[in-house]
Amino acid sequence: MSELTSASRARDGYVLSWRNNMPKSKPNRQAGFTLIEIILALALTAMLLSLLSTGMYSVMNDWERDTQSLDESLDETVAILQIERALQGAFPHSYRDMENLARYVYFAGERETLSWVSTVSPQRSGGLTAWYLDSDSEDGVSLRLAAAASDNPNERLESAEARILLPNYTATFAYLYEELDFSKQWRDDWPARETMTLPLAVHVRLTPIAADSGKEELDIIARIRANSHRSLRPAFGGSPSLTSGSSSSPQLGGQ
Repeated sequence: MSELTSASRARDGYVLSWRNNMPKSKPNRQAGFTLIEIILALALTAMLLSLLSTGMYSVMNDWERDTQSLDESLDETVAILQIERALQGAFPHSYRDMENLARYVYFAGERETLSWVSTVSPQRSGGLTAWYLDSDSEDGVSLRLAAAASDNPNERLESAEARILLPNYTATFAYLYEELDFSKQWRDDWPARETMTLPLAVHVRLTPIAADSGKEELDIIARIRANSHRSLRPAFGGSPSLTSGSSSSPQLGGQ
């Protein structure tokens, strides 16, 4: 009986010792962030987003500014090419004056205005087109277009809607003619009703309205090849109407 009791006690002591030697499990804790850490993270994120948005805004502004400048430059280039081509395609269009029944060549050239008939049309429409350019110190260079019939197109040009062609420039015009000694001179106007012909060339000087705009003066010299009417006899240089009002403009090459 005593041997059984000793064996039982030895077994209980062994079990108790085994339980005491077993590794104790730690409580399962979930890792998290404190309120201060969350606030700091949000503040850093907001700062980074602010820096990124400022940089993107600056890049977009530069992009829009460069795009606008490029579009403006392209519009000016197209407008200058249109004027040059229209002047090169100037046509000695004749009309009958109903007051005296005489025929005249249509071309009205002044220092700051110019109207003529051309075979060139911006709309690429068939037939002749009457052009009218007007220079204003505030609005720039405006253009009016009208169909050129067999009559004087002045009334249609006056009723046509003007559109600003070169808003950043003013224009002055000069007209080339030939004297009896074959010397060539420039003048500030062109009396087509008296000469019955078109000038040999037209010089257009485009001056920037704003002096601090960074733009430079531009010159267009358009040579007019079809300057004589087939039936109306021109009055050549040397007459009082042509020798008066001469001006200095660039000479054409070889002249």
